[in-house]
Amino acid sequence: MQGWGESAGQPELKELVDEASQALARLDARRLEELALCCQSLTRTAGNADQRQSLARQAREAAADMAIFARVLEATRANLQVMNRLKEMRAGRLEYSERQALGGTGTEGGHGHD
Repeated sequence: MQGWGESAGQPELKELVDEASQALARLDARRLEELALCCQSLTRTAGNADQRQSLARQAREAAADMAIFARVLEATRANLQVMNRLKEMRAGRLEYSERQALGGTGTEGGHGHD
């Protein structure tokens, strides 16, 4: 990877986002954790004006990729919630009302009546 801090081993932000998307697609938790630590380091070490300017440029260039990654993360969170609910249902720890089982939350219209 190359980037604003190439001599310090800092990757381009767009490359980090691309790698994070690929790691998420592979469900590579170890690599996602490494990338999260790298991003934390990146935001902490943007020291001199040139580095800050380069990081700002990278953020602008990676904005579309970051937005896509954010949507993928949100969908992944939603999928995880569904899988956890299914696991709880199988274990007999979660019960749904008939309305919830049919797709409603039981609170439509603010009064929860049919």
